Amino acid sequence: MIERAHEELIAGNLDDRRLQQVRPLVRESWERSWRSRVGPEGAPQLELVSEELDRYRLAHPLASAMDMIRALLLPGSAEDSGVVVAVGDRAGRLLWIEGDSQLRSLTDGMGFVAGANWAEDAVGTTAPGTALTLGQSVQIRGAEHYNRLVHPWSCTAAPVRDPETHQLLGVIDITGGDEVVSRQARLLVDATARAVESEMLVARLRERADSSRPPTPSRSGTGTLRGILHVLGRDRARLETDTEFGERVIELSGRHAAIMLMLAVHRQGLSAERLTELVYGEGASPDTLRPEMVRLRKVLERTACGLIPESRPYRLPMPLETDAQDVLSLLDRGAHRVALTAYRGPVLPESTSPGVEEFRETVRAALREVMFSEASLDVLLAYAEIPEGQNDAEVLRLALEMLPARSPKRAALVARIERLEAEA
Repeated sequence: MIERAHEELIAGNLDDRRLQQVRPLVRESWERSWRSRVGPEGAPQLELVSEELDRYRLAHPLASAMDMIRALLLPGSAEDSGVVVAVGDRAGRLLWIEGDSQLRSLTDGMGFVAGANWAEDAVGTTAPGTALTLGQSVQIRGAEHYNRLVHPWSCTAAPVRDPETHQLLGVIDITGGDEVVSRQARLLVDATARAVESEMLVARLRERADSSRPPTPSRSGTGTLRGILHVLGRDRARLETDTEFGERVIELSGRHAAIMLMLAVHRQGLSAERLTELVYGEGASPDTLRPEMVRLRKVLERTACGLIPESRPYRLPMPLETDAQDVLSLLDRGAHRVALTAYRGPVLPESTSPGVEEFRETVRAALREVMFSEASLDVLLAYAEIPEGQNDAEVLRLALEMLPARSPKRAALVARIERLEAEA
C-alpha cells in the first residue's frame, strides 16, 4: 500500500486516497520532497571529500563526542554489530559512517557515505534528513523513504542541539533492518543525543572554571590545573592531573586512595577525627592518620602540588573529580546507558575503610535503583551482564517481564533465574 501510495505521489496525484493511509509525518515529508522537485531515484550528491572532509570533521562540534556515540550505539565489536551508525552536520551532510562492515558495503551502494548530503531537500524522506527538518527524533521504515534506493532499509535518527543556544548541531542515525525502528531503538538514539548534549555542557563548564581559576602556586614547577581520581574497579586508584607541563598519572596505595577519595567526596573538609574514622574505622586515633598524611603529601609534591591537602580541617585546595561521582552525575541527568558504560566496577573493591565502603554502596545502590525505576530494556539487559547484575534475580525477572513474548533472549534469562533460585 505504501509503495503504491508513493507511486501516486511521484505521479503528482496528491489527492489519491491511498496517501491518506500513510503516516502523516511521512506523507507530509513526501509532499515537501515532491514540491522541492527531489528525484525519487539516484544517489545523493557528494559534497565533502578527502582532505576537505577530514578538516571539516576535525573542527566540527560533534568530533569530541564520537567516542561516546560509539560506546553507546556500537558496544563490543562494531564490525559485526548489525547496524550502521551515521553522524551528520546540521545541513544533513554525513561526516562519520561506522558499524557493521557487511552492511556498510551494501549501504555504500545507495550513497550512504561520509561527505554525502542526506538532507530532506536533497534525497527526500529519511530519518536523518527529516529529523533535522522537524527538529525531533524520527523513524522511517522501508518503503516510507522517498528515494526508492533506500526502500530496503530502515532508520532512526535524532537531532543534536547546542546545550546552551539550542541551535541544531547535527544528527545521529542508526540504519539497518526492521530492528532499528523499534521503540527501544528510538529511546536509545534519543538518549545518546541527550548524553552528547550533556557532556558538551559539562566540558564547557569545566573549561570556564579552569580559565577563571588562578594558577596554583607550585613549589616544584608542577602546578596542578585539574585532577581526576579513578577508583571504579581498581584496588590502586589512578590519579590523573593536568599541569602546565602536560598530563601526569600516578597510582596511589590503598590507604592514600581512601584518603584522597574521602577528601574528594567531602569537599567542605573533614576534621582529623572524622577523616581518621572514615579511613581507619571507629575508635582509631588521629595519631594513626598523621604520618600517612605526611607520606601522601610527599607523593603529591612530586606530581600534583595543587592537590596537597590542607589541614584544620583536612581539605583539598581545589576540586578533585572522581569517575565514581561522574557516574552518579550521569544517572542524575538521565544518561543511563552512558553511566552504565562508565561504571567500571565497585569503588576500590578491596578497601575496608568505612568511608570507602559506604561510598561504594552509595554508587552501587544508585545504579541499581535507576536500572529498576527508569532504565530501558536494552540498558537493563546490559546491566544484567555486569557482575552487579549477573546474580540479581530481581533484575533478571524485571528484564523477563519487559521482553517481548517471542524474544529469543527469554530462554537464557529463564535458565539464569532458575539457577539462582536453585542455589538460594
